[in-house]
Amino acid sequence: MKKSEQFLVCAVIVAAGGSTRMGGTISKQLLPLCGKPAVAYTLEAFEQASSIQELVVVCRAQDQKAMEDICRQYNITKKRALVEGGDTRQKSVLQGVRAASPSATHFAIHDGARALILPVEIDRVVEDGIQYQASALAVPVKDTIKTADCNGFVTSTPDRSTLWSVQTPQVFEKNLYLEAVRQAADKGADYTDDCQLAEHAGAKVHLCMGSYENSKLTTVDDIIVAEQIIRNREEIIK
Repeated sequence: MKKSEQFLVCAVIVAAGGSTRMGGTISKQLLPLCGKPAVAYTLEAFEQASSIQELVVVCRAQDQKAMEDICRQYNITKKRALVEGGDTRQKSVLQGVRAASPSATHFAIHDGARALILPVEIDRVVEDGIQYQASALAVPVKDTIKTADCNGFVTSTPDRSTLWSVQTPQVFEKNLYLEAVRQAADKGADYTDDCQLAEHAGAKVHLCMGSYENSKLTTVDDIIVAEQIIRNREEIIK
């Protein structure tokens, strides 16, 4: 028996962002990838992941009907709730967490715009999160990274072997996450990354090997790359 089978893991799919850098007005989660809404790929992956028992979708008020229709069309049976997001990522995630089952033991927080996540990757990071209480998918950076001052001059070159690009899902034990939220509220802090939220509360986050294909849709170029990856996967299945 896998460790995840002894716990109730709720996926919180954060799809409350717009498409500012896409240059459009439609939420990027609703943009088509090979003719299918991007978020549908995300939801299907969590539907198929054996480690996930339920999921909550967080979205903008104007997208709720579209999200409901997508969940129905693609037979997302694990959906527990669909809730409106807040005005920051941290607040949006908390809205989703509050809608989870009271018996949930862990939260798997995922960007709705990471449409290329695979069920096996979800299961792997959930198992890791259960073992370490806090875990996130991540990949080693490929490029040399520089830090620079406000004028654009290089100030240092970090050792690339210690640098990772963090992705989602990010998995947290329930009480650890709620305590981190409480501490952030006490400080008046608002974080854009859930791992950062946990780190500032003293948690040690373990990094679980992810995939370079688990990219986030941010610009038009990302759409082109994502569609090619989807076509490649479909060819492999054939």
